[in-house]
Amino acid sequence: MARNSFFQFKQFRIEQDRCAMKVCTDACTFGAWAEIAGAKRILDIGTGTGLLSLMAAQRNPDALIDAVEIDEQAVSQAAENFKNSPFSSRIKVFEGTIQDFEPGYLYDAILVNPPFYQNDLRSPDDKVNQAHHAKSLTFSELLTAVEKLLKKGGSWHVLLPVEEGNVLNYSAISRDWLKRRELILSHSLKHSPIRIMRSYSKMAVSNPPASSEHLAIYEPETTRHTLAFRQLLRDFYLKF
Repeated sequence: MARNSFFQFKQFRIEQDRCAMKVCTDACTFGAWAEIAGAKRILDIGTGTGLLSLMAAQRNPDALIDAVEIDEQAVSQAAENFKNSPFSSRIKVFEGTIQDFEPGYLYDAILVNPPFYQNDLRSPDDKVNQAHHAKSLTFSELLTAVEKLLKKGGSWHVLLPVEEGNVLNYSAISRDWLKRRELILSHSLKHSPIRIMRSYSKMAVSNPPASSEHLAIYEPETTRHTLAFRQLLRDFYLKF
């Protein structure tokens, strides 16, 4: 996906020149996939440009959405993107860490695309570090925040690279979270997975098995999007 100063969707526009993390295909896929139907309050942890909040607002016209972001410039840009969207009255952005966030109420659904790398080499760019590396939010801190902010019976949804996703999955299960759904994303069916998306809720007396799907972005050896990908993103991408 091109790294332009903005990305135009069917119902909103994302300006991204002041954000380290630009609009990307995996985040768009996650925003379209995460189950948020019926949620009255949604929390977006580490909103960046505000992409996931805006996708959630489009998909769920009844939801009130809070977006939390630690980077000052990203907060400013997300606020502008929210203000200029048709959903401005339903989305608020808060500057600060999720560890210190105290909204005074709980959420039906939480969306999170956390720092990717727990131990990897850091970039010379501090903003990229903050966006990609877990120097400001460890998986343990993330799970603690979710446990504090999610309503009983609610669900949370997370996007990560496969290795980090499996590490978080182990930690989540050890804290009595049950995996409900997962989507494995790859460039094509001939490529290894690049991202994994999972949904969790607390364990109940009777738990149906988790559903698992594999989504390819492109048909093998082409730049033609798969039918499944086009169907998932058709309400957002102009070209679909």
